[in-house]
Amino acid sequence: MGNTVSSADKPTAIAHPVKGDISECPVDHKNLPKVQQKSECPINHDEINPLNMMPKENQNPAPDQPFPLSKDRQVSTIPKASEEGAFWVYPSPQMFWNAMLRKGWRWKDEDLKPQDMDEIIKIHNANNEQAWQEVLKWEVLHYNECANPKLKSFGGKAKDYSPRARIRYWLGYGLPFDRHDWIVDRCGKNIKYIIDYYDGGDVNDKYTFALLDVRPAMDSPGNIWDRMKVAWWRWMYQGKEH
Repeated sequence: MGNTVSSADKPTAIAHPVKGDISECPVDHKNLPKVQQKSECPINHDEINPLNMMPKENQNPAPDQPFPLSKDRQVSTIPKASEEGAFWVYPSPQMFWNAMLRKGWRWKDEDLKPQDMDEIIKIHNANNEQAWQEVLKWEVLHYNECANPKLKSFGGKAKDYSPRARIRYWLGYGLPFDRHDWIVDRCGKNIKYIIDYYDGGDVNDKYTFALLDVRPAMDSPGNIWDRMKVAWWRWMYQGKEH
């Protein structure tokens, strides 16, 4: 995702070429030459957007970029908690390219065309829209409390596998290729959601391929109760018409 129309970018649930987490300092201080080692992170965190832990908007082409990319951005259907009436805005192909470079992506190792970046953006946006719809299914449980939940912030944790993902792996299933933690504003109450993204095969005509496991984090009695209640309903009514 990105920010509002006037602010930052974010690569979230994305196609396979882009993985990882930049919510921490991306420089390995232990392996820096001694002359470069410092006590602080060399990244200027004043330029980091705290809502998505991404550098602020960068629409400038990279120095060795092989072709121009679109700077157009799509407005999502996901309401933004910090601005009344605003919606999160997805990154442009150019912003996505720059974000991938920051994560160490080597585009020269791949046979890429400009339209490939357009396809990646469509996949990225579709997966985020799908994730928000899954969040809203949980939020229906609290409709009387809050009819209009909004997304407050988010961050990627690709290699920080959730306990549920690890248990599935021990049972013989594959690990997710990405994980995001979303903070939803439930009319003044912060609710944490964990989203695991699993490979679902080929991209379909709606630009979705990921299988999403979306659920509230078990970090509060309310979230635990929601998880238990939904698990009971699934066990009781799975496969029945009503």
